[in-house]
Amino acid sequence: MKKNKAELLLVEDDISLGQTISELLIVNDYNVKWCQNGLEAFHYLENNLPDIIVCDLMMPIMSGEELFLKIRNFRKFDQIPFLIITADVTFESKIKQLQNGVNDFINKPFKIQELVLKIQNFLQYKENIIKQVQNPVSKIQVKSRKNDFFDKIDDIVIRNIKTDVTIEKLASEIFVSKSTIDKKIRKFKQVNVSTYIREIRLNYAIKLIESGEVNVDTLAIECGFNSTSYFSVCFKNYSGLSPKKYINQKIQGK
Repeated sequence: MKKNKAELLLVEDDISLGQTISELLIVNDYNVKWCQNGLEAFHYLENNLPDIIVCDLMMPIMSGEELFLKIRNFRKFDQIPFLIITADVTFESKIKQLQNGVNDFINKPFKIQELVLKIQNFLQYKENIIKQVQNPVSKIQVKSRKNDFFDKIDDIVIRNIKTDVTIEKLASEIFVSKSTIDKKIRKFKQVNVSTYIREIRLNYAIKLIESGEVNVDTLAIECGFNSTSYFSVCFKNYSGLSPKKYINQKIQGK
């Protein structure tokens, strides 16, 4: 049985380059939809789900970065690889786009073989992920990866427990986009990022209490809270008891 051709969305404002890339990708057995700016591509994506998106970075009307950030607000696009074509090869530009969550870059000028190989690799990876999700045995592996993700988040917060830990810091340390962190925490923990970080701090406070710390002011400082009163409010909302009552219960239980 012949395999269906992959659907590829190309977004490129340079007419000559867009035509050339389209023709070469068609020769390499892809179905290609070519849009000439991000807004045109976004309207196309409202009713279509390609297998992969190859997009120029700098375009009029809507840039590649703007298109990427816009579609990442919709979960249906989460599994679609997004490759950026760019002449801006500065380190800062690459880091910014990787933090946004794009999958890879193609630097202008490039050879079509490089683009085709990257497309093939991403589509193969996507196919493997789909097979794993459909395979019941892989659920254990998926759970393990999920736990590994949160272990890394917890470790970063604990290592920086006395400082302000932002989503930007988390993204830079575990090399994923801010949107990925936000989506995973909301999906698996049912809270936003700041609430999850605060819960890690409060769990750390409970461990300090269980290890013998009984001074509420010290607990607040050691867990990165700016004031004892705010710490006490957060602790009570989280545990159901004020820090003093929680400490007294622990002392009485010994």
